[in-house]
Amino acid sequence: MTWVEIAFFVFYGIVLTMLVFFGLHKYCLLYLYRKHRDATPAIKEGSDEQPVVTVQLPIYNERYVVERLVRAICASDYPRHLLEVQVLDDSTDETRHVAQRVSDEFRAKGFDIKYIHRSNRSGFKAGALDAGLQTARGTLVVIFDADFVPKPDFISKTVPHFRNDKIGLVQTRWGHINRNYSLLTKIQSMFLDGHFIIEHIARNRSGRFFNFNGTAGIWRKQAIIDAGGWQHDTLTEDLDLSYRAQLAGWQFLYVPEIVAPAELPVEVNAYKSQQHRWAKGSVQTAKKLLPQIWKSDIPFFVKFEASVHLFSNFTYLFMTIPSLMMPVVLHVQLNRGWDWMVYAYLFLFFSASFSVIVYYYVSQRDSNKNWKQQVPLLPLLMSLGIGMSVNNARAVLEAIFNHSSEFKRTPKYRIETTTDGWRDKEYRTAFSWQPYVELGLGLYFTGALFSLLQKGLYVSVPFFFLFQFGFVYIGLLSLLQGKRIAIPFRNMRFFIRDTLLLMGRKFM
Repeated sequence: MTWVEIAFFVFYGIVLTMLVFFGLHKYCLLYLYRKHRDATPAIKEGSDEQPVVTVQLPIYNERYVVERLVRAICASDYPRHLLEVQVLDDSTDETRHVAQRVSDEFRAKGFDIKYIHRSNRSGFKAGALDAGLQTARGTLVVIFDADFVPKPDFISKTVPHFRNDKIGLVQTRWGHINRNYSLLTKIQSMFLDGHFIIEHIARNRSGRFFNFNGTAGIWRKQAIIDAGGWQHDTLTEDLDLSYRAQLAGWQFLYVPEIVAPAELPVEVNAYKSQQHRWAKGSVQTAKKLLPQIWKSDIPFFVKFEASVHLFSNFTYLFMTIPSLMMPVVLHVQLNRGWDWMVYAYLFLFFSASFSVIVYYYVSQRDSNKNWKQQVPLLPLLMSLGIGMSVNNARAVLEAIFNHSSEFKRTPKYRIETTTDGWRDKEYRTAFSWQPYVELGLGLYFTGALFSLLQKGLYVSVPFFFLFQFGFVYIGLLSLLQGKRIAIPFRNMRFFIRDTLLLMGRKFM
């Protein structure tokens, strides 16, 4: 072995070991979840006096869903004289007219609803929320993104938890209006279920830090103020504020029994934009707050979990590196006769990936009455997670090297049934060079698969297929659903599109 080969294989082994570490962390979350899942928080006894509640609705170019949101909020069973609604509109299109009209309609019916339009997007969502907070008359502040449709009893069920004066935030669980729309929405719902069922319960009920999800939560106004208010130096203003508030001594509460239905992105480029923002923002928050976290006097296990949480998106970077190196490593190992090394690396990869299967299996079993129908999708969940690795690894690198980018909201089209369409609507996301990289990796692994079959190394085929399918599916779907189609053969484009759609419908 040359020194170059030693360095190459050691680096590859370190990257796989990091994936194993994050895989083991999922087992830790599962342990904490099983230990604390039945510890349902009780509502403290106290006065039945109800506080004034301000509902903030930050929107930006959401013409298809803003009216649905406002009507859902105004259907609340919370006493009307104690309810203030702020429509915080930064829109630049006809959303302004829709939002103004529906606000005027309910104001005429006696609702305290204010339409607030900013001429610029200074601070983006964080800036809009901060501007509304300056005039909010409620001691509690509810926040909903434009794609949510809360039930009438949402506020009346969450407010009693604030009888405990130490509670600064109550976060509820997201539901999925269009879960069964396509393969993409099914996989998204499974990813989110893992976050809201396993992670939130494990972290919150075991005394670790956990975070507000930007929507479907209710804040104590004083907690926001004590934490330093809304800040927009990261792309995840919700995660940033959450950690600052908990560092300031406020307690958070997660109530999964209260579910707020929301619409999942049906367009893969919109989903990629959302994931890019979340991944980049979490690393930005880590860089901003981890020094303060480690200097604080909170317990070590809380500091450690916070660090792993904020750096969890590094798994996409650690996943992208092996995806580039794996075929080369395998080729060299086979040519040198180092079969033992082949199986050692496969064992590491299997150790990391098996934890993902177990993690999302448990979340589906415990949250979805049709969970048995979801289990066959677990390999595809892993595959599409791999397919997203280029997108999210780029976000991590941008955060590391301080590459600035604006807050891009995720467009929604009011997709509620499997027959609703979106392709002729505005806000379709334009793609960039990235799908070509993803397709290139898909072809790269296609060639590697044929090579493995020729050499009879069948044990590696399932792992390589996960990479091949994930990159091809994400890359092709990004091209076909992008705003500017770059495929020169129109008939071929529609043939590929229809084939992918049929593949998605097959798993419905």
